[in-house]
Amino acid sequence: MKRHAWQRTVVGELVAEAFGTFVLLAFGLGSVAMSVAALNQSDRGPDAFAASGDWLLLAFGWGLGVTLGVYVAGGVTGAHINPAVTLAMALRRKFPWAKVPTYMAAQVAGAFLAAVLIYILYHDAIASLEQAQKITRDGETGVTTFSIFATFPAPYFTNAWIPLLDQVAGGAFLVAAILAIQDEYNAPVKANLAPFVVGLVVLAIGISFGANAGFAINPARDLGPRLLAWIAGWGKNAVPGDYGPISFYMWVPIVGPLIGGVLGAYVYDGLIRDTLMKRGVEPDPDMVASGSDSIDRE
Repeated sequence: MKRHAWQRTVVGELVAEAFGTFVLLAFGLGSVAMSVAALNQSDRGPDAFAASGDWLLLAFGWGLGVTLGVYVAGGVTGAHINPAVTLAMALRRKFPWAKVPTYMAAQVAGAFLAAVLIYILYHDAIASLEQAQKITRDGETGVTTFSIFATFPAPYFTNAWIPLLDQVAGGAFLVAAILAIQDEYNAPVKANLAPFVVGLVVLAIGISFGANAGFAINPARDLGPRLLAWIAGWGKNAVPGDYGPISFYMWVPIVGPLIGGVLGAYVYDGLIRDTLMKRGVEPDPDMVASGSDSIDRE
């Protein structure tokens, strides 16, 4: 097959990152839209977001979305599909710093486009729920349908510091697990199962740490859909993110995962990878021969 010139340049990488992030967000946001609006408004479920059952539905949706997104983009870029991963790879895996801003921009663009798709597909379900429950998008009640697109803190918080710590912890667990999964000195996942295992990591984070702040753990996942929600009329619920006693919350799911990703990378390398190397553990020959991912081949 004849390849276009752009496919051999960094543009091809950016398209892959955008598309992988698009796939991730399409399934993730779609699962939330199902839980919040579509199931109950289509008479396929009794209530709007029926607690534990719907939480499992959306946790699996995000986990499988990550799996599919990594499978889609993995062969081209290693599938960062998350600015926190891109930053950590630049700091700890020699990913070129010159590519960091463009990768992050591509990820946000892919997330935004996925939010556009979900808004179009579930517009009628969202409107039906808003009419039934008398929801005003830019008012206090608007958080219900805004939650389809971006995250917000649980109402039991009076400030943003614990939600920030929650995002730091989630981002750290995610990046540390990704590095472990592909570490040629440890026990790397083989047979093209790494994307599936990464999806399980996201599922575990959602089940274990999701309720406090919605487990964004990915700045693009929150920022792209948040911008769409702002354009679509959710006002201050989207930008800057005012929720009761907490104002200007939108920085939390951006900064938290970035800090957490860097922390997770340094902790994993310091406690595990460096220990393995200093103990003389030989790298997995299969991983060295093929490259554990495209980042290592840069």
